[in-house]
Amino acid sequence: MAGVTNGPAHIEAIDRALVLLEDLSEAGAGGASLADICARVGMNKSTAYRALTTMRGRDYVQQDPRTGNYGLGPAALMLSSRYFDDDALASGMHPAIVALSREVDELVHLGVMKGDKIVYLDKVEPSRTIRVWSDIGRTVPVCNTALGRAILAFTDVERQQLSAYIPAGADVGPEHLWQMVEFARERGYSYENEENEPGIACLGVPLLRGDHPVAALSVTTFASTFTPGRRAELVRAIADVVPPLLPGGLRLPELRA
Repeated sequence: MAGVTNGPAHIEAIDRALVLLEDLSEAGAGGASLADICARVGMNKSTAYRALTTMRGRDYVQQDPRTGNYGLGPAALMLSSRYFDDDALASGMHPAIVALSREVDELVHLGVMKGDKIVYLDKVEPSRTIRVWSDIGRTVPVCNTALGRAILAFTDVERQQLSAYIPAGADVGPEHLWQMVEFARERGYSYENEENEPGIACLGVPLLRGDHPVAALSVTTFASTFTPGRRAELVRAIADVVPPLLPGGLRLPELRA
């Protein structure tokens, strides 16, 4: 690109491709026409067309045969999925949950939602002993965990759909779960107090990629110490400690203690 003389070597074709991919990611599932893309990125139509056609041949771009709109292809979407698979996510998040556990001296978990269950991907023990029924790879119901409620709250789940996440015999009812989901949507975090395990309380925060939750982390403590004041302290600690240590592409929601 003209005028670029310092820094790493600049390859225009690669830069154009990345600009186009970024624009398509913002266009969403409906994609965008060639004219609209070029107007937004300030690129010549023939240049953009050649780049899009090349990426289409590698499945990084796809074109709707009905509308002619361009959108992200399966290869581009797969890159993101691989980056955020369970092993990569656990590895990338480990420094953040270590730092958080050290800061609050509590047990910290990382989990993802699989169907109506939460799967524990990682855990970091505090210096003091907190015995809980959780192991990496173990599953627990979404409905009565802070991890599950945090993730559910940042999906587009509606009240009438919540029964799908409540197994037979669960103590948590749809109305209570909906209240917890609404709370988490308003505050950015969820919680449960002795609903998953006697004597234990948890506070959960989702990990977002864009506006989509890919996982959640939780702080586990004794129910006897889980006062409103302590809850506010934990929220502030998460907001301070975690964001600088998040893997690229992940963020926390706005947290309101």
